[in-house]
Amino acid sequence: MSPNAFYLLASILFSIGLVGLVSRKNLFVLYMSIELMLSSVSLILATLSKVLGDASGSVISLLIIGVIAAEAAVFLAMIINLYRAKKTLDSDRFTLLKEGERND
Repeated sequence: MSPNAFYLLASILFSIGLVGLVSRKNLFVLYMSIELMLSSVSLILATLSKVLGDASGSVISLLIIGVIAAEAAVFLAMIINLYRAKKTLDSDRFTLLKEGERND
């Protein structure tokens, strides 16, 4: 298979993730969009590594997968805590960091 197919697939996945990140307000969908974008970058690095015959892209791709796994644990725990506090996952409802405003 040609590397161009992998580059096309990665760019499509990244575009889908970017559209999901910009257009949605649900925290879980935002999280999944970020994961999709990170996975597409990992795919590009692995493809470049194969094309160039160098293992450094594959090593960085494995590190990205490790970061994705750690991010999943932290972000899902945050989503659960936010849902318990507000009973919603709409990102517009969470203004806890705005100055001068109190959200009880």
